[in-house]
Amino acid sequence: MGFQWGFRPDSGGEALLMRLSTRRIITATLGVALLAGPAVATASAAPDASAARSDSGRNDAALRQAMSDMVAGGVAGVQVRVHDDQGDWAASAGVRELGGDRRPPTDGRFRIGSVTKTFVATVVLQLVSEGRVGLDTPVDRYLPGLLPAGDRTTVRMILQHTSGLYSYSDDLPIGEGATQIKPEFLRVRFRHFDPEQLVGMATAKPLLFEPGSQWSYSDTNYIVAGLLIKAVTGRAWGTEVTGRIIRPLGLHGTSVPGDDPTLPWPNVRGYAQLDGAAVDVTELNPSMAGAAGSMISTTADVNRFFGALLGGTKTLQGRALLAPAQLAEMRRTRPVAEGVDFGLGILRITTPCGTAIWGHTGGIPGYATTAFTTADGRRQTTISVTTNKNPQSGSETRMLFASFCP
Repeated sequence: MGFQWGFRPDSGGEALLMRLSTRRIITATLGVALLAGPAVATASAAPDASAARSDSGRNDAALRQAMSDMVAGGVAGVQVRVHDDQGDWAASAGVRELGGDRRPPTDGRFRIGSVTKTFVATVVLQLVSEGRVGLDTPVDRYLPGLLPAGDRTTVRMILQHTSGLYSYSDDLPIGEGATQIKPEFLRVRFRHFDPEQLVGMATAKPLLFEPGSQWSYSDTNYIVAGLLIKAVTGRAWGTEVTGRIIRPLGLHGTSVPGDDPTLPWPNVRGYAQLDGAAVDVTELNPSMAGAAGSMISTTADVNRFFGALLGGTKTLQGRALLAPAQLAEMRRTRPVAEGVDFGLGILRITTPCGTAIWGHTGGIPGYATTAFTTADGRRQTTISVTTNKNPQSGSETRMLFASFCP
C-alpha cells in the first residue's frame, strides 16, 4: 500500500497506467470510482462558463465523455483543470457530497497524496543547489543511524526509489486499493504518527534489495527526505515547503496540515469503502502520510506548481524554483516500464500522441490526484477524484491523455 501508484515495471505506458489504478491503498491513481449507494448526480460535465473554449492541443469532447463515464460508473465527484497559453479550462462532475445535488466546486480543496513528493524533492534539490546537501552523499551524513544501510544509501536513491526500503504504508490498516479501508483504520485515523515511527516500521523489515541496484516505490523514502530537510535546515519539511514554494508561488489554496484533520473550505468530501459501504473519510490525521503524501491543494495551484517547476517560471522572489542543473538532475530518469520513467520525485510518461509529460499521482483515503505538465511547462492538467472504488474502464487515463492530445 502507499500514497502513490503501486508501480509494477512489467507493462507498457497506457496499459500500465490503466492497470496501476487497481493497486493503491492510500494511493493516487488514474482510475477510481465509487460504489453505488446514496444518490449520485447526473453525468453532465460542463466546464466553467468562463473557460469553455477549445484549442487544437486538447480534445474537449473526449474530456467531457471521460468525466461522464466516471460518474456513470459511480464516482462521487471529479474536478479537472487544464491550463495553457489561452488560460484555464475547468470542469467538474458528480456531487460534492454523497446524498447531495451540488456539483464539486472547480476550486475545491482536496488531499493531494503523493503529489506531495514532488514538492519535497524540489526542496531537497534547492538544498543541493545551496551546497547543503549532496545527491550522491550517504544519508548517514545527515541522519546518522536512521537507516540500516545508511552508509551506502544516497540522497539520490531516496528521491528516486532505489533505496530498497520497505514501504511502511503497506502495514497501515488500508485494504486492497487506496479506496478501501479496514476497520482498524477508524481507530487510528486521528492518531499522530511521528516520522521516526514510520521509518521504524519500514526498517524493522529487511531491505528489498541492495541500495541502488533496483527500483521499488516506497513511501518510506520521502519520510526520510522530510527528516533530512529538518536535519539540514533545522525546520520541519512543511515549513520549508511553505517558505520556499507555497508562498513564493502564491499558492493560496495549498497547505501542509501537520496534525490538523480538517479540510479548508471550499472542499469536496472524500469516501472510502468499508465492508461494501461508503465511509466519509474527509477528516483524518495526515501525519500518517507526512512528507510522503499529506499536503492539501487545488487543481489551479497544482497546475501552477508544475508549470513553474518545469517551465522555470520566476516566483514572487524573482527566481525559478530550481536552477537548471538541479532541474536536470530531477529529470534524470530510469525506466520502470515501457513508456514510464522515474526521476527525482517526478515521473515521465509518453501519451498516445507522442507527447512526453511529467508529473506525479497521489492519494489518501477518499482522494486521488493526477497531475502532469508538458516538458516546457506550457500546459498542465490536474485531475482530482473523490471516490471509494477503482473503475476498470480507464476513463481517467483517457481524460489525462485527452488533455494533452487533440
